[in-house]
Amino acid sequence: MIAVAGDTSAETLAGIILDEAAICVANDKPGGVRIIPVPGAKAGDYVEFGGLLGSTIVMEVKRFKPDKFVRRGGQIPAPIHSFRG
Repeated sequence: MIAVAGDTSAETLAGIILDEAAICVANDKPGGVRIIPVPGAKAGDYVEFGGLLGSTIVMEVKRFKPDKFVRRGGQIPAPIHSFRG
């Protein structure tokens, strides 16, 4: 679970989730991603969620553009299972 700045684009968040999914598929293990966009926060800010969620520091997210990949509509280039030996 990580907190990111609230202005992080939906495509960037989707790219992070796709990266985690690829790692899970390649390792043949379950996994999960919890990304919490914090409105008005920037990288390095300390945020308190309260309750069981506790507190954390907002992580810096690289501003790469995964838009083209994310918008492929589920058509991922090469089968990732082919990377297994």
